[in-house]
Amino acid sequence: MLLRYKKAFEKISMGLLSFMPQEKDVKKLLETIHQYETDPNWHLFLWKREEDLVGIVGVRMQDSHGIIQHISVNPSHRGEGIGREMIQNLPSILHTTSIQPSDDTKSFFEKCQMENEEE
Repeated sequence: MLLRYKKAFEKISMGLLSFMPQEKDVKKLLETIHQYETDPNWHLFLWKREEDLVGIVGVRMQDSHGIIQHISVNPSHRGEGIGREMIQNLPSILHTTSIQPSDDTKSFFEKCQMENEEE
């Protein structure tokens, strides 16, 4: 299930975001988290499976369109469809029908779309 980011999730959020290539530097991670905490158009969600937070997805809203800025799954939980589930759950939480990837998340997004079509 998708949970909205809150300050208590800061460390786990930074850990999950650090799996993205452009988010390796601690200073950059802090800037990213700060952006999600302060900009009302940026929304960060964590995916909870049982008792563990295993995925993260960040969306920037532009009018009524959502653009996925960040998406990452803990390596020990990859290949379980978590990315696809996060993407599928976003429209209802954000109240939009338009979710698109950014350039940084496009390949992951397309991989999730292909998995969805194979089912």
